[in-house]
Parts: sequence; C-alpha cells; structure tokens
Amino acid sequence: MKTRPGICARKRQFRTEAEAMQVARDAQVTLRVYRCALCRDWHLTSRTKGMRRP
Repeated sequence: MKTRPGICARKRQFRTEAEAMQVARDAQVTLRVYRCALCRDWHLTSRTKGMRRP
C-alpha cells in the first residue's frame, strides 16, 4: 500500500508490528496493519478491498 506524505503525517505510527497488531485487535472495527514506505513505521488501515487477510 502506498501512503502519501500528508496521510502518513496524520496517522498514528507504531515502532513494531506487534504493537500495531495489538491495537488493531482491540479496535471496534476491522483494521489491517501495514509497513509505511515513507516513514518505515507501522500504520493501521480499515481498507481491506483486494487485500489478503492474515
């Protein structure tokens, strides 16, 4: 997934995939974890269309 700089700056950043996965599991909506190509940290997204589920 390609993230634009403005979007990346507004999103919450996680240093580890495990930390992001924990927040995604605890969320009230379905979230997916991905590694950002810009900041190299982990972000969450609710977009799942066309994505493989873990």
